[in-house]
Amino acid sequence: MNATETSTEQHEGPPRTRVVLVDDHRMFRTGVRAEIGEAVEVVGEADDVASAVAVVTETRPEVVLLDVHLPGGGGVEVLRQCAPLIPTVRFLALSVSDAADDVIGVIRGGARGYVTKSITGEELIRAIGRVGEGDAVFSPRLAGFVLDAFAATDVPPIDEDLDRLTQREREVLRLIARGYAYKEIARRLVISVKTVETHVSAVLRKLQLSNRHELTRWATDRRLV
Repeated sequence: MNATETSTEQHEGPPRTRVVLVDDHRMFRTGVRAEIGEAVEVVGEADDVASAVAVVTETRPEVVLLDVHLPGGGGVEVLRQCAPLIPTVRFLALSVSDAADDVIGVIRGGARGYVTKSITGEELIRAIGRVGEGDAVFSPRLAGFVLDAFAATDVPPIDEDLDRLTQREREVLRLIARGYAYKEIARRLVISVKTVETHVSAVLRKLQLSNRHELTRWATDRRLV
């Protein structure tokens, strides 16, 4: 499901940055809209990969606020499918996660910045403005980490073991490590329980792990939870 809304309200003063909100939690989108709606023009919303690609392609906003964990393949998949629109449309990741593979994954995919959901409304408005102007924006704690990860010559920015997993397998891995039951994961990712079981088996095999407990410990050690 997605809700595309084109603003018709009159606004005096300089043009506001046109923004699309992409997050699978409606209440979070509502809260963000309430925080930034007076300063920017929210032209659309989406809650999964397919609807995000459709809304971004239709509205061509200046900035997309993109959650990293989305049904249908995650924020990286949105970036991949919207690649022809980059850099005309600029993406700013807005996520609760500060895990290494999440940050590096979306930046590699073409996002101009990454901020966490602890950001204030005023800070987010400023970040949107800067990204809209072409700047790169990161939450303070992530800026040095991103630079170090891309500058490193002897340390790969993404764990080699993790890199063996597909995007969907990574999503299932995180949710398993966070304690979700198979039925909850299936509902969240809009797939069958059988498909979840298949992904879990593949993850265990690729990482050479024996059970869910080992998988959770593996993910926790890499700060993926």
